[in-house]
Amino acid sequence: MSLIKQHQRIVREYRKSGQPWPATAKDMAEWAIQNGKWYMQPAAVLKQCAEDMAQAMREEYFTDAKGRRVRLFHPARVTRQGELFTEWDDIRTASRSHMQMSFQQHRRKIVGECRQLKTDLDSYNDAHSGEEPMQISFDFNMDLAEIEAAKAA
Repeated sequence: MSLIKQHQRIVREYRKSGQPWPATAKDMAEWAIQNGKWYMQPAAVLKQCAEDMAQAMREEYFTDAKGRRVRLFHPARVTRQGELFTEWDDIRTASRSHMQMSFQQHRRKIVGECRQLKTDLDSYNDAHSGEEPMQISFDFNMDLAEIEAAKAA
């Protein structure tokens, strides 16, 4: 039975139980949990907690000695005993190998985004062949230089 069907069954059981109706989803959830009709698997709780912590680490920054806003924690995908993991480390104390791996993986992710943008752009241009094709540069050196110059000013 699908998760949706299970939840629909719980709603029917809630209604049959004589609980107040109409009801909020929160009221039904509280009843379902209290009556053992719904629970989160421990593995799901662990996965959600890990996702929440990873998001928090992605969003933590510090200001370095030169006044730059720097991401504090950096992930790197590693294989241990044949299993793939994401390890996080603090940029201020991480090993060079961890940071090199993290930077390379981050760059590959950016390249993947650029590839998708190019595919979308090419498809758009092909579908609008009667118009001047849109062009986008994937050389970001000027963009980076402009940002750096604006900071210095």
